[in-house]
Amino acid sequence: MSDERTNSVLERVSQWLGRKKDTNPEENGNMPEDQDNKPSGTAPEEQPNTAASGGANAGGGDGGDKDEQPAAKKPAKSPAARRREQRARAKERAARAKALAAENGDTEADTGPVDAPVAAPVAAPVAADDAAAPEDKTTAGPAKTAAGGRGKSRTTAAKTATKTGTKPATKTGDKSGAKAGTKTGAKTGAKTGAKSGAKAAAGKTTVAAQDTQPATEKAESAAPAKGRAKSPARTSPRAATKSTPKATAAGANYKLLINTDEPEECRLALVENGKVEGFYIESAGGAQSKGNIYKGRITSVEANLQAAFVDIGLPKNGFLSFSEIHPEYYEQEVDPDTSWKSLKIQDMIKKGREVLVEVVKDATGNKGPSLTTYLSLPGRCLVLMPGSDSAGISRKIDDEAERRKLREMVEGLNIPEGIGYIIRTASQEITKTALTQDLRFLLNLWNEIKKNGQSMPAPALLYKEQDIIARFLRDHYTTDIKEVLVDNEEAAEQVRNFLQLLPAAQRKKTAVKLHQGSQPIFHQYHVEKQIEQMFQPTVPLPSGGSIVINPTEALVAVDVNSGRTASKDRDFEESIFIANMEAAEELARQLRMRDLGGLIVVDFIDMRSAAHTREVEKKVRECMKKDKAKVDFSRISKFGLMQISRQKMAAPIQTSSYKTCPHCEGRGLIRSVENLVLSHLRRIQTGLHQHKANKVVCRLPLEVAQYIFNKKREELLELEKDYQAEIIIEADPLMLPVDTNIEFLKE
Repeated sequence: MSDERTNSVLERVSQWLGRKKDTNPEENGNMPEDQDNKPSGTAPEEQPNTAASGGANAGGGDGGDKDEQPAAKKPAKSPAARRREQRARAKERAARAKALAAENGDTEADTGPVDAPVAAPVAAPVAADDAAAPEDKTTAGPAKTAAGGRGKSRTTAAKTATKTGTKPATKTGDKSGAKAGTKTGAKTGAKTGAKSGAKAAAGKTTVAAQDTQPATEKAESAAPAKGRAKSPARTSPRAATKSTPKATAAGANYKLLINTDEPEECRLALVENGKVEGFYIESAGGAQSKGNIYKGRITSVEANLQAAFVDIGLPKNGFLSFSEIHPEYYEQEVDPDTSWKSLKIQDMIKKGREVLVEVVKDATGNKGPSLTTYLSLPGRCLVLMPGSDSAGISRKIDDEAERRKLREMVEGLNIPEGIGYIIRTASQEITKTALTQDLRFLLNLWNEIKKNGQSMPAPALLYKEQDIIARFLRDHYTTDIKEVLVDNEEAAEQVRNFLQLLPAAQRKKTAVKLHQGSQPIFHQYHVEKQIEQMFQPTVPLPSGGSIVINPTEALVAVDVNSGRTASKDRDFEESIFIANMEAAEELARQLRMRDLGGLIVVDFIDMRSAAHTREVEKKVRECMKKDKAKVDFSRISKFGLMQISRQKMAAPIQTSSYKTCPHCEGRGLIRSVENLVLSHLRRIQTGLHQHKANKVVCRLPLEVAQYIFNKKREELLELEKDYQAEIIIEADPLMLPVDTNIEFLKE
């Protein structure tokens, strides 16, 4: 008989756990009454006794009368059938929870703990009719809010619900809700956090799920509803890590450091949160000529090149393409609609003609500067183009209302005919007074250039571009630069004078300070090491990889190396993806700082995932948006190569600070002593045979001469004997390894 009573108790527990939530005794946490007291046809559904559904620990209640006979048993169901019923009940609970959340306007949910493998359990909803019912003693027990997870999860909800006048969820509802949340959390897509925790404590169900938005951001924006219990949102370590980049971007701090305390060199560094984002340098011996306007004379016309060479007073003549020659310099009148491609340069341009030209590209290597007769005078807000009727607005001003406003402002100004203009990006939110001042300055400058061009003989410099500080402020200054630090009083005054020309709203956003520290300004702000790294071919990446940058005559080759990126704790494909993403960001920064232009070929590490490939391409495009130069991209090919075309703003930055090595002549390698000795012996033998000389005098570097004396003396004696000549070896310690002087004499 005892076995029968035991089976009766176990069956009633199983029946109570499997009953649907619309049964009031179960919602109150009470055990079901004896089967004999229930109407026929209302037998509860059978529920497996699992820990997720509450198990043996779920709920208390009476164990039944010991003398009571067990109820008639239903046929036992298979485990598969029980699991199907369990999933069906879980889906039903989730649907009711979702519907209730929609009714209550719970459209914004917050992030729960990301580190939990499953969704956190929440309290079950309580019917409105039961809200005023007395609290059942079996429902006591602490409960964390929805953001709190499993474990101690009962008393807090009960206490909060008591204060707000809402009946708390039962133990059974809590644990059965946990199972529902576990199985359906990912499907429902609901989120829990500070708000949902308060609602769960008030008796409203939400299903916890992972959220891709950082918990810290939503916790700040989610204000607790009036009259609801407040529950602080928990932020998991992973969520905090994800929110860090956004916080850093929001708090970006730009500083401009100007180092001009030495007359030989002036350097500018644009620093964002301690990281160099832009570097500009000008030395006394390498001042650029780009932007200068000269009066020159055409020295030759090359029909096969469709170009002319112009003497402008520099060591090398300038290169003037036919497409860059204004029709006013043609020898013959042509139809204004005629393209230069249908004309011959030898018929239109004659040798000796004087022209006004502007340097658009500095001389590099054996090439002279590139010139144009289409002049442009840049200002802060406008670019004036004498000899042109075109007018335009910077493409970076994409607000149509702002473009219309600027166009109306310029049309209201008195611009002479035959002078075009471009409204620069810096004109956004500019006043008409500042625009008028900029236009007046540029018109006066053009009149001065015309006056000098008529009076000065060619070749002559008519206009010299401003120094590097004035150029940077004119072309690159934005209100994002909160602070300008200068180590020279004269340069600081120059910056202040520039800021005085800006509208008051922009002027107040930047502070100018004079650096007076004991350390040099670049050392104090940890910029010097970053600049030294910029001139090295290898740039390390944060995860252990590196990129190698190798400029050549035709293109710039960039190779991405994984290095120590691959880790035992990380998937190989993920490691490669991380290395490529870091390389994409660092690549854009290095191209800006080194001012590398032309064709750039990047060899990324091969990735198997097409999604990863698209992400890397997207990263490159996003990071290159900061670049002032015009940039074009290709897709990453099946070989892992991406081609980038970047406008050459100036000569590579290292040309102003470095020169070609006299030892290797730019190759990066020098010949070994053994190779040099053998090469000189062959030259001596060939010269004796060709010149029929009877005396050879060789002046060689010290190391080469010593090697010949020590190890090649017998070979020299054989040559003297065979050719009846005297060979003299002289060691010169001042000679470089690549230097030699061999003379063949006849006496």
